[in-house]
Amino acid sequence: MTDTEEAQMIHVVDDDPSIRIALDGLFRSVGYTVRTFASAAEFMASGCANAAGCVILDVRLPGVSGLDFQVQLADAGVQMPVILMTGHGDIPMSVRGMKAGAVDFLPKPFREQDMLDAVTTALARDARQRAERQGFQELRDRYALLSPREREVMGFVAEGRMNKQIAWDLELSEITVKIHRGNAMRKMGARNLADFVKMAEAVKDVL
Repeated sequence: MTDTEEAQMIHVVDDDPSIRIALDGLFRSVGYTVRTFASAAEFMASGCANAAGCVILDVRLPGVSGLDFQVQLADAGVQMPVILMTGHGDIPMSVRGMKAGAVDFLPKPFREQDMLDAVTTALARDARQRAERQGFQELRDRYALLSPREREVMGFVAEGRMNKQIAWDLELSEITVKIHRGNAMRKMGARNLADFVKMAEAVKDVL
């Protein structure tokens, strides 16, 4: 099973038992898988931080606040989308949370539909990001199969150089350059030259 096929889960982090119970029931009623936690530490200890899904954080948690924990997650490389909620929200809190990448900031009490809409958006973002990361990893894996010379040729192709120009720069015959380019295209899984050029450009961003 790939990352994008992995079942998504909603993680609720709130020290209020009534909120945890209410959200657990709400999400399960529409078919979501849910886990609830009373603190940020409990969530981190669960090993769920890199799972597929999203995390719903109460701003006022015991120990570290939800806003600070959101930053800690990002610093730790956890890319799970975050939804913030609070019973004591204000504009500065909302701005800070959204600037840090939160999908939404919901004041308590919130409408159930607003929460479900926020979760739908968060899970869609998670699926999209995981698909992108998987694509980047596949690109890196394919690029690793190229020989040093094939990588050189790929770099020149990305710059728009013709085979004759590449041959001159590398002091190779044009037919040798064509062979290296063909081998590189095959290893990268490029369907045509335009596809190969796009891959060459993308490689610069992921390596």
